[in-house]
Amino acid sequence: MAPRKLTQNQVWTDVDNYFGDLLAPVDAALEGTRQANREADLPPIEVSRLQGKFLQVLVQITQARRVLEIGTLGGYSTMWMARGLPDGGRIITLEFNSRHAEVARKNLENAGLLDRVEIRLGRAIDSLPVLHATGAGPFDLIFIDADKPSNPQYLEWALKLGRRGTAIVVDNVVRDGKVTEAENTDADVAGTRRMTEMMAVEPRLNATVVQNVGVKGYDGFALAVMLS
Repeated sequence: MAPRKLTQNQVWTDVDNYFGDLLAPVDAALEGTRQANREADLPPIEVSRLQGKFLQVLVQITQARRVLEIGTLGGYSTMWMARGLPDGGRIITLEFNSRHAEVARKNLENAGLLDRVEIRLGRAIDSLPVLHATGAGPFDLIFIDADKPSNPQYLEWALKLGRRGTAIVVDNVVRDGKVTEAENTDADVAGTRRMTEMMAVEPRLNATVVQNVGVKGYDGFALAVMLS
């Protein structure tokens, strides 16, 4: 029998599933969260399971006790990170959509993780100044995965809410390669480009980008650490 011919995307998906089955196997809580998100008609834009495991490992590498997530959706990435927290660790996650927040709360409750997570409802751009004013930080890890046009503002607030050694992760920065298009007028692309340019010249940050491919196609994370 001749070997089957695979498209590039099929190869990416097969490899993603191979490593996912080995290193990030799903359980009832994780699978239930995805199912609940689909049943609630939430957009299927949460991180993949390998990306979720990456976030969990990053929480453990940084020994983060205080995590800030900008963009909750249905709580799938929140769940991965919460599982990596040490005893007494906590996540504050910001979500604009009340329906998304409701689904996330139920998912986290079903997983037995709601005691580690505080969901704050409202526009992140409004919630972040409140966090700063009330002394909620500094956070050890900040994960940015919300509306992309606001990425520059989210990065500015991350710098105010972090401290020396804080890890900052920004999702969806490659945008299927469109980020290289300087003349692209798409607001998501423009916001991502501006945020990355800010990272490049910010003396308080040391940053890089990791491209990734897999079940979600072609994209990537920006990773930065605060130097002061």
